[in-house]
Amino acid sequence: MKNVEVVAAIIIKGDQILATKRGYGDFINLWEFPGGKIENDETKEEALIREIKEELKVTISIDSFLCTVNYDYPNFHLVMHCFICSITSGELTLVEHKDAKWLTHDTLDSVQWLPADIQILSSIKTYIQR
Repeated sequence: MKNVEVVAAIIIKGDQILATKRGYGDFINLWEFPGGKIENDETKEEALIREIKEELKVTISIDSFLCTVNYDYPNFHLVMHCFICSITSGELTLVEHKDAKWLTHDTLDSVQWLPADIQILSSIKTYIQR
């Protein structure tokens, strides 16, 4: 089975968390935390900053590491490194996504998440309740 290693940004603003709706591919219309693949010459943090700049046209700071999720999709094994982030500059612009929402602790379960992203929700809820 093919291994895919990615990074994901859990972007927090106050008590809200950014969710993005996929606009392409096998998982179109499902919600995810934005991010993407790590290039060969990048650290996880460099990849995440680059991916968010490309996908959302904003600059982020990486505040802390949250967790790593391993998930088996039918055609590949996903390793997703998740980081708590903040937007430091730029205006949120959707380049690859169809929609975006700011969710709270109480509304995190209100969208249809990608299966791997569901695995992160309890860690996020614990983090924002601190």
